[in-house]
Amino acid sequence: MRFQSTITASLLATAFGFQPQQQLSVRSTSTELHMSSVLPKAAVKVVTIAAGAALAGTAGVKLILDKPSRTYAEGSVGDEYDAWTSEGILEYYWGEHIHLGYYTPEEMKAGYKKKDFIQAKYDFIDKMMEFGDIDPAQFKKAKVLDVGCGFGGTSRYLAKALGPSSHVTGITLSPNQVKRGTELAVEQGVAENTKFMVMDALKMDFPDNSFDIVWACESGEHMPDKKTYIEQMMRVLKPGGKFVMACWSQREEGDQPFTKRDKRDLQYLYEEWSHPYFVSINYFKKLIDDTGVMGEVKTANWVDETIASWRHSVWVGIFDPRGWIFKPKQYYKCVRDAYCLERMHRAFKRGLMEYGMWAATKKVPPAPAAETKEESSESS
Repeated sequence: MRFQSTITASLLATAFGFQPQQQLSVRSTSTELHMSSVLPKAAVKVVTIAAGAALAGTAGVKLILDKPSRTYAEGSVGDEYDAWTSEGILEYYWGEHIHLGYYTPEEMKAGYKKKDFIQAKYDFIDKMMEFGDIDPAQFKKAKVLDVGCGFGGTSRYLAKALGPSSHVTGITLSPNQVKRGTELAVEQGVAENTKFMVMDALKMDFPDNSFDIVWACESGEHMPDKKTYIEQMMRVLKPGGKFVMACWSQREEGDQPFTKRDKRDLQYLYEEWSHPYFVSINYFKKLIDDTGVMGEVKTANWVDETIASWRHSVWVGIFDPRGWIFKPKQYYKCVRDAYCLERMHRAFKRGLMEYGMWAATKKVPPAPAAETKEESSESS
């Protein structure tokens, strides 16, 4: 069994690019010596050949995993989220919130796996509210738009946090997410102050100045037209309203152009999860500034606060395999997603990717000057 475990660890190491740990190497050596003294040399030779073939096969698997399988195309985002929702695996592990979690320096120092994976996502929402200067006491009657709402976890959380007099509208490209989000709203008692709709964020039907808060968490990655995405959100936000956005971002090139490795890695991250492309934190800031309707734009890079989410996502699936083990048709997809999570972790860790945050308040137009008595009499 030790020998088998060593081979398995080596296969995983090859597939995911991990270096085998020294302890495994020692076990392998001692086991091989033991086998040499017990088994005939021919048997040892057969096992060695089989192990070599398995490792070579795993290297081939890695080549397959490195080739993106879900390239962005018209309709691909809605289709992918429809599939993820109906499969139930994402909801089983990520809960209601399809976004990264928030980890404090103290939690990272203690070990991120000690933190509840789902609680990290609730903490993220609280921190995003703080970043966006959204005080529940001041927005009890707010109309909120959640752009790219998933199956509504954040929408429902905001509806509860702001209170029954508020109303949160969530939009997504996935009919399955709308259905699931509505079901959960009924179960949780917030059906009266939430609504979920299939709507393209680049072609929103809402009138100008409709919402007190526009919230966008990890939806900009899927937008093929970042400029229109920003302009639409600014359009529907009321003067004096709050805008807050979180989005995976690629680093600014500046005087450090992307290398061949950078371009290769970015292309994989674009195409594996149906992203057209990423932009930098400053790029999005400029798009917001260019609308001319927003006040000062606050930005931040939350890579340190969120990076644990990538590997934590994989570990929860290892610790509790019940979410996928009984769905053999999804094994290949689960392996691909786990592999992409690791690729994401590495891209963020080496600075190729950043976790962008933006917040701003829409300017209030100056009130028209009051007419003087003399002007009033002249006009009459």
